[in-house]
Amino acid sequence: MPELTPLRSVLYMPSSNERALEKAKSIACDGLILDLEDAVAPDAKPAARDAAAAAAAGGDYGRRTVTIRVNGIGTEWHDDDIVAASQAGPAAIVVPKVNSAEEVQQLVSAMEKAGAPDHTKLWAMVETPVAILDALAIARASERLGAFVLGTNDLVKELYAEHVPGRAPILPSLHTALLAGRAAGIAVIDGVYNDVKDTDGFLAECEQGRQMGFDGKTLIHPGQVEGANAAFAPSEQAVADARGLIAAWEDGQGAGVVTYNGRMVENLHVESARRTLSIHEAIEALGTV
Repeated sequence: MPELTPLRSVLYMPSSNERALEKAKSIACDGLILDLEDAVAPDAKPAARDAAAAAAAGGDYGRRTVTIRVNGIGTEWHDDDIVAASQAGPAAIVVPKVNSAEEVQQLVSAMEKAGAPDHTKLWAMVETPVAILDALAIARASERLGAFVLGTNDLVKELYAEHVPGRAPILPSLHTALLAGRAAGIAVIDGVYNDVKDTDGFLAECEQGRQMGFDGKTLIHPGQVEGANAAFAPSEQAVADARGLIAAWEDGQGAGVVTYNGRMVENLHVESARRTLSIHEAIEALGTV
């Protein structure tokens, strides 16, 4: 199995807030998005850019996956954001409203021109109807593209839809992004849950996202981290079943039909079990980050 990087909980943090950047060092999230876009006022963006670059380059966040979200293509801050973020060398640069394969290629070219190291990936935010309709082309546009990040708030807005429990209005869009991401072999991270006081609703949406196949969820509050970490991690029972199934398969090779707990085991079940164990081991290796 390829090496997996846990992305169960990916927390947005405003880069204009020095205390927030410091606090993030002790939050048990798998990933951070140091935000230069929505969370930062226009007059604070240059200082936030410097702070995010320094934080990402400083190496003080342990094993967390540290990324920087730049301002969107065409804004007055975008080009300078790309240069600063590329030179800081985070795990990824997150770009909002990526709408085409051509934009991916332009972004990758700009990153490379600015000196982004090989390990710095591009994460494309998928949050418009055209991005959903062209998701596969976007996902396959560059080997440097490492993830889709669903921008569900903007998607709901663009569709003239409503936020409702269960997310029925946007389920086709979520599935389309997942299909494209899996076809291209990239991570796919679910959108945010807006009501930080609605714990039950948040946990239900985490469970839905895990069942659908998302790698994790983007978060807007540290209080959401524990729930996301639990929801997107294999349960103790799932880990035990995976180990038992693999053992049964290995013991029964060459014997024809292999069963585990009364169920027939095929190679596809073994591959799923091995992925479960790979995720479990990657989470254990992350530790307290």
